[in-house]
Amino acid sequence: MNKLYIEGNKQLSGNVRISGSKNAALPILFMSILTKEKVQLTNVPKLTDIDTTIQLLKYLGAKIKNKKKILHIDTSLIKSNCPPYHLTKKIRASIWLLAPLLIRFGKAKIFLPGGCKIGSRPIDLHIKGLIELGANITLEDNYIFATIEKPLIGKNIYIQKVSVGATITIMGAAALSEGTTVIENAAREPEIIDIAKFLNTLGANIIGAGNNKIFIKGVSRLFGGTHKVIPDRIETGTFLIGAAISQGNVICHQTEPKFLKNVLIKLLESGAKINIGKNWIQLDMRGKKPKSINIATSPYPGFPTDLQPQFTLLNTISQSEGITTENIFENRFIYVSELIKMGAQIKIKKNSVICKGVSHLQSQNVFSTDLRGAATLVLAGCIASGITIVNNIYHFERGYELFSEKLNKLGANIKHI
Repeated sequence: MNKLYIEGNKQLSGNVRISGSKNAALPILFMSILTKEKVQLTNVPKLTDIDTTIQLLKYLGAKIKNKKKILHIDTSLIKSNCPPYHLTKKIRASIWLLAPLLIRFGKAKIFLPGGCKIGSRPIDLHIKGLIELGANITLEDNYIFATIEKPLIGKNIYIQKVSVGATITIMGAAALSEGTTVIENAAREPEIIDIAKFLNTLGANIIGAGNNKIFIKGVSRLFGGTHKVIPDRIETGTFLIGAAISQGNVICHQTEPKFLKNVLIKLLESGAKINIGKNWIQLDMRGKKPKSINIATSPYPGFPTDLQPQFTLLNTISQSEGITTENIFENRFIYVSELIKMGAQIKIKKNSVICKGVSHLQSQNVFSTDLRGAATLVLAGCIASGITIVNNIYHFERGYELFSEKLNKLGANIKHI
């Protein structure tokens, strides 16, 4: 069950329901450790990364039940401050265990996290932020050991490079510190806003999330509460691109258009017709071949790196030549060699790829190496001539809920083999 058999030459059209955001749900689950009271989460996507996170929390002692798509979390019985290596190595998000366990127990031992191999993703900014708040941290072999001798003290922290991960770590730790913490040069992603909203629901005092300066007035404790995870903007973008490359017509429901302003601008440039409502987006590319576009990734509200591979695919079958520049991760073009096997005309120059559009792609036996690259190869298989086999599909199962099933409802013909 680790391969997909994809029949090509398909037009993707129809309606698709967007799931909850992976990048919001993961840290929110870990931040539930900060309270000993019960938490309820809705709109949590069913993903392997989420399953691993639940396994981690249960290993530490949490009780978690899923009733009628509502996740009931009780961390009151957590006693361990050292999650196991065999689980932390599976997901990059396990770094978000560090701050909650440190606050909860006064010490924590976390093995270095895993995740996609798309380039350097240093944890130094997480560690630096915790040290500035008063934590003692030592790196030994392949783990992080952290202690606090007294409550953390709020202060002004400037994050040298915009980091979603570090912003979340510092925000979570500061929520239960003494005094006020100001995070400057903070990440502005919608997921940051959602995590702050979750913590505020539990009694935190966080102001300014979504701006480059966040104010956190520490509180003595957090309580229980219910929170609905925001829609996944990357999943939304992926399905919209699927419509664009297949000359289809797709409506994404239960999504949030304001999260995708720059993405929609680029899709309009490609020639798509786009309509939006309160919680839906429609992309119609019927009868049109996409125009090439130039994109350059940057932190939100710039163009998201998680949609860079999908837009590169769009350029491979477009009318002329487009350039994709990657400014976040230095190794995020590892999927390109597989597209070239399928007939794409792509050249890599430093941190950019230059795509000259071709009339069509050819089926191939391809191998995915990361989450977004895997989704891109699946979309490529949907429009290529012949039968494509995509290997290592566990990558996209980490971040897309029922991806092949949703594509099949839009007209694809994908089978697990």
